[in-house]
Amino acid sequence: MYLLAGALVVASVGALWDVFTYRIPNKLTYSAIAVSFVAHWVAEGPIGLIWAFSGLLIGGGVFLVLYLLHTMGAGDVKLMAAVGAFAGPAKTVEIALYSAIAGGVLALGVALYKGRLRRTLGNLMDLLRFHAAVGAETHPSLNLQNPKALRFAYGVAIFAGTLFVFVNYVW
Repeated sequence: MYLLAGALVVASVGALWDVFTYRIPNKLTYSAIAVSFVAHWVAEGPIGLIWAFSGLLIGGGVFLVLYLLHTMGAGDVKLMAAVGAFAGPAKTVEIALYSAIAGGVLALGVALYKGRLRRTLGNLMDLLRFHAAVGAETHPSLNLQNPKALRFAYGVAIFAGTLFVFVNYVW
């Protein structure tokens, strides 16, 4: 349970940092990954290193695809990798799923707040059509490199997903 609590701490610090700066620093993610490997070693021995590495690969790998499509920042990928390194592979899959759900809800909330809900839903349909036709390529205008793109601190979604999994585990 304390390894999942470590994931929650990292996610909460990352979310706060993201909210105030729209960045997640490497010093947080890299040090969290190092601490997670030590914690897994202490708790589970050598097999713990495999669990930490597997969680890191799953967490970072799932979000790496979104980064390569220019729909997510690198800090979000590294935060999810650090959370995954603490949580281990099974819990990381759950955290990624619930983070994606939270991210969708947050995106809709931000779009509604900014008065861009209709446009955002239209863009979503354009993205779905584009990827159905072209595959996993970056959309020419609907990506983070577009200065008009609607952005929000995705670290909050990662925190929400981690919190949900932690509460369900403890409950």
